[in-house]
Amino acid sequence: MALADFPRYPLMFGPSPVHPLERLTQHLGGAQVWAKREDCNAGLAYGGNKTRKLEYFVPEAIESGADTLVSIGGYQSNHTRQVAAVAARIGMKAVLVQEQWVDWPDSVNDRVGNILLSRIMGAEVRLDESGFDIGFRDSWRQAIADVEERGGTPYAIPAGASDHRLGGLGFASWAHEVAQQEEELGVFFDTIVVCTVTGSTHAGMIAGFADLERAGGQPRRVIGIDASATVEQTRDQVARIARSTAELIGLDRELDDDEITVLEGWAGDRYGIPVDSTLEAIRLTGQLEGVIIDPVYEGKSMAGLIDLVTSGEIGKDSTVLYAHLGGQPALNAYSALFTGTRTAGRLIGVES
Repeated sequence: MALADFPRYPLMFGPSPVHPLERLTQHLGGAQVWAKREDCNAGLAYGGNKTRKLEYFVPEAIESGADTLVSIGGYQSNHTRQVAAVAARIGMKAVLVQEQWVDWPDSVNDRVGNILLSRIMGAEVRLDESGFDIGFRDSWRQAIADVEERGGTPYAIPAGASDHRLGGLGFASWAHEVAQQEEELGVFFDTIVVCTVTGSTHAGMIAGFADLERAGGQPRRVIGIDASATVEQTRDQVARIARSTAELIGLDRELDDDEITVLEGWAGDRYGIPVDSTLEAIRLTGQLEGVIIDPVYEGKSMAGLIDLVTSGEIGKDSTVLYAHLGGQPALNAYSALFTGTRTAGRLIGVES
């Protein structure tokens, strides 16, 4: 099957916006930096990258006769918030296992931000004290069994909508969307920078751009910035999902190892815990562009982009597309980090 042959349930406004980050580009003094905004892609509870993935899950969920979407994430999971929104949109129930993936000392961590929105949308939220792991979890399997025992029909969605047969399709489609926007804008993005944890966003991009290259498109780098702090597990999962997605959409060759790039160095020691480079990237992006990013994912991928551009690892002649995947509601659970009054000029060394 080709990518276009898979059914897709429309949940987004249309193609997510692309725009240049002109002041950030000027400040970094290297490659031209643009952003593609999955945080602005839908009207469903602030959207985000998982909404795009779930467009490919919904037809199968409906066809299966399911009445309940069952998924899992951390207390401040962007993914489970988007599952709750999609369930509300299509008239299903949602059961969400929310594990304590982040050891962060915020007294309202389980009551604000993403988890608050999920409760507002009517999801059944199950708090669990288990720690972070991108693999399949017993708490999730139990939730699926509980739905069945009470007479419901569950549709199981793993963490991040990732380790699933259809998990990579949303961002394989994203790659094709980028190519269309490049044609309209008269630009070519030779480098893509994206955060990677559960893997299917990055993996789908790899498969999608390989599909475009097969059809005559130019080669490009897709750089995943690890935010899991379990980089080998994440790298293995990205490779597996990318290869299975490539096969699913009919790519007639094996993906090479050098097409699968997951870089470490910006995640810190533990998932979900911001480090100095994370906070600097959040402030820099906000104060130069008015663009808000989060401490768990985008703050870390932006920190990686900043270092790769300023070091010259991404060359001055490159045009970079930064994939903004959303996640800002989680900032509510990190409010103590941003109580200072540092100005833009004092922070970044430029006139504000």
